[in-house]
Amino acid sequence: MNDHRKLGRELGLFDTDPLIGAGLPYWLPDGAVVRHTLEEYIRTAEREAGYQHVYSPVLGKRELYEISGHWSHYSDDMFPPMELGREPDGEQAREQQDGGQQAREQVVLRPSLCPHHAVIYRSRTHSYRELPLRMAELGDMYRSELSGVLGGLTRVRAIHLNDAHIFCTLEQVADEAGAALEMIRRAYEALGLTPERYRLSLPGPGGKYVAAPELWERSTALLTEVLDRSGLPYEAADGEAAFYGPKIDVQVVDGAGRESTLSTVQIDFHQPGRFDLHYIGADGAKHRPVMVHRSIIGSVERAVAHLIEEHGGAFPAWLAPTQVVILPVSAAELPNAVALAGRCSRRGLRAEIAGPDRGSLGARIREARLVPYQAVIGAKESADDLVAVRLRDGRRLDPLPAEDALGRIGSLVDAHRTDLWDEPTG
Repeated sequence: MNDHRKLGRELGLFDTDPLIGAGLPYWLPDGAVVRHTLEEYIRTAEREAGYQHVYSPVLGKRELYEISGHWSHYSDDMFPPMELGREPDGEQAREQQDGGQQAREQVVLRPSLCPHHAVIYRSRTHSYRELPLRMAELGDMYRSELSGVLGGLTRVRAIHLNDAHIFCTLEQVADEAGAALEMIRRAYEALGLTPERYRLSLPGPGGKYVAAPELWERSTALLTEVLDRSGLPYEAADGEAAFYGPKIDVQVVDGAGRESTLSTVQIDFHQPGRFDLHYIGADGAKHRPVMVHRSIIGSVERAVAHLIEEHGGAFPAWLAPTQVVILPVSAAELPNAVALAGRCSRRGLRAEIAGPDRGSLGARIREARLVPYQAVIGAKESADDLVAVRLRDGRRLDPLPAEDALGRIGSLVDAHRTDLWDEPTG
């Protein structure tokens, strides 16, 4: 079993420090590469699917979360409010003693991005011709998790969430939710992940749910339709819904058999009403949009934790911190290795030179066992501008022209393929 907490530290991907605090991991250089590459993949996929990216602040007034319903249904998982306001000067202090009051306000570290996106939507007037309006953000949010449940990257207090909200008409909801499921499927294929199961998460007894039975029924019926149309097998589970509505959860399992949610699709009739969202219909009247919440990989932290455990640190080539390790057999080939590293960089490939000062060729090959491509340069390769490529899975290729080898590696990386070579090898 690969434990991402142990392996992630051994591979130099992330770490923690009690001085920073529990549930607040920091990313080391190689981990930052994995995270950045994953985020760019998501952003590109979203742009191609017609999403518009925004940024929103990590703080919000308490009133914002009272309107959204988080304060009444979710405050136990939120950090305490912070009081803002200036200390009174001498004259203001005398006014307060005479019955005046210095205005102060409370702000909260956000536990979710959806209230901010609802406010961004309502900041402009929208026509039905603009819908569906797809808004996405890789944003920070914060959960006041108990110290006993924190662990590595899977349960943290500062979360970097791949989040999106689609504002659409009722007639567009099923198609938009179905398209979100398809984005999730493609992402899992590129990441080399297999869902354990799809779950239709419903309310259960005793939970803090919005009291709107008709809206719950409509949302549940729509999500059931989406799952039935997709042909995906799924199970209904009581007590797993969000406080404002049901959701589709994509479940994964780690090496120890623990199940967790990685991706979600939700239909929300509640918050558009709370924030008085509307669009102008073809009839010139105001209509209420539906809000689809969608996350392809959920939190970046949990996604990377699962990738570490699923692949044992041997990430798909496009995601690997180092994609090509260049191995000059002797010091005489070092200039060629440096030149090849430069060619890799110009092609957008992340390359590292492991020279003879780091041990024998065999030792260096073993040290680089998690790197997808090992490019060996001996005297013959150096003279003829060739490279002898070894694949991470142990296969060896006949020497190839360096430009040809880099072109084929680059094509596989650009296509987000999980296989290491595009044809059978001997």
